[in-house]
Amino acid sequence: MVLKDMCFFNKVLLRGPHLIKSFVLSADILVIKPPKKSPLLLRMSVLIFSMVCGVFICSVCLKQISTHARTMLMELQSEKPLRNRLGLTDVPLLHYPNPVSFNRSECAGNPVRFFAILSNQRSGSGWFETLLNSHINVSSNGEIFSVRERRVNVSTIVQTLDKVYNLDWFSSASKNECSAAIGLKWMLNQGLMEHPKEVADYFNRRGVSVIFLFRRNLLRRMVSMLANSYDRYAKLLNGAHKSHVHSTQEAETLSKYKPIINSTSLLADLKDMEMRTAKALEYFSINRHMILYYEDLITNRTKLKDVQDFLGLPPRELTSRQIKIHRGSLSDHIKNWDDVNKTLHGTAYECFLQTDYSS
Repeated sequence: MVLKDMCFFNKVLLRGPHLIKSFVLSADILVIKPPKKSPLLLRMSVLIFSMVCGVFICSVCLKQISTHARTMLMELQSEKPLRNRLGLTDVPLLHYPNPVSFNRSECAGNPVRFFAILSNQRSGSGWFETLLNSHINVSSNGEIFSVRERRVNVSTIVQTLDKVYNLDWFSSASKNECSAAIGLKWMLNQGLMEHPKEVADYFNRRGVSVIFLFRRNLLRRMVSMLANSYDRYAKLLNGAHKSHVHSTQEAETLSKYKPIINSTSLLADLKDMEMRTAKALEYFSINRHMILYYEDLITNRTKLKDVQDFLGLPPRELTSRQIKIHRGSLSDHIKNWDDVNKTLHGTAYECFLQTDYSS
């Protein structure tokens, strides 16, 4: 190949400079045009790049939201009473209800405070409410909105609340005439989160104080939920279902059932619990409120004094007959413990595997 090129060059030299000149000119006017790029290919490339960037940004945002929710839930301590953020300092906390169903007689001049316990199922709210109701001046009327007809829409919710705070609601906890604090227990999944703005505005307008009661260890809450759901059908206590018990024998009977936890969806389920709680804190933090955790109530009973101070009650020793069902290590209460332990190990929820209180 090299020899052929040399021979061609020699022939050009022999034929004369005019041939060289024409060759050079020909080379100058030779233009090699690059191949045209397809507009469709270019557009597809830009579209794919945009989609990849969008997915990345969304994933970062979701991770930040999840981290924020977890921070709110795990790091918040029981708070001292807070006034609402709307500056409604003129909303009175002391009320003088005038019920239509009875006469308060000599107690008509005694002021009443309104409160609402916002919580989740199996978070110690039943036990906490019995403690409150052991106070001679408190009437907490239970899960009023567990009945669907009372929470069909905002109007039915307001009508129900008005009846409670006007002392016209009768329950086993009603002390009526001389009650100093009137309230109820409201689960997040009982219409509360469907109308958060309207309920928060009602609380501010009527001067209702909010007590948040949550559980830090969501894995323990999950065990309690599954066990309680199983007993609704199994009825382990002589053919009767009980969500709460009053003897160690009953507690031991119920604790023998070990639920199987879905380890595949466990992380997603725990995150969903956290997000729901974080949303409730966000919605109703505009109200005068305090935050309690079940674990703190067990390990530090002085928290109950904070609650009484929050409600403006004369301090008393609060008692309850309820007995805790699932005691000790969680490994004793989960049938597929090894799977659960493996799933949570090395994650943000690993701390749930540990015993978080002694009783």
